[in-house]
Amino acid sequence: MNTNPSLPGSTGKIETIAWVAMRISGIALVLLLFGHVLIQDVLVGVQRIDIDYVAGRWASPFWRIYDFLLLALAFTHGMNGLRRVLNDYIHPPRSRRLLNGLLLGFWLVVTLIGGIAIIGGVRSVP
Repeated sequence: MNTNPSLPGSTGKIETIAWVAMRISGIALVLLLFGHVLIQDVLVGVQRIDIDYVAGRWASPFWRIYDFLLLALAFTHGMNGLRRVLNDYIHPPRSRRLLNGLLLGFWLVVTLIGGIAIIGGVRSVP
């Protein structure tokens, strides 16, 4: 069994960091999602969640950071998984680097837009 998570022809250090990040983000996601589902679906109930509830919840910096972490970790985990799957099918190292750069750019833009929406897009409830 090959325990080295690096790909042939790739930088081993970057792949090792990505491998560790995948495990850490997975554990953090399980904890954050358990809390999210427990609060939103069990304690509050889906039928009571509306724009006023979200605005009231996001009035607290804790919940904005919590929701941003949930979004950022989920998207990071998913993009890293997509990158690994696509790297299995793309063999020339130059094409692999181009794809990784495009995925990194896409990840940065979407995470930035999500962060702006969650952290900076909160309006006071009238």
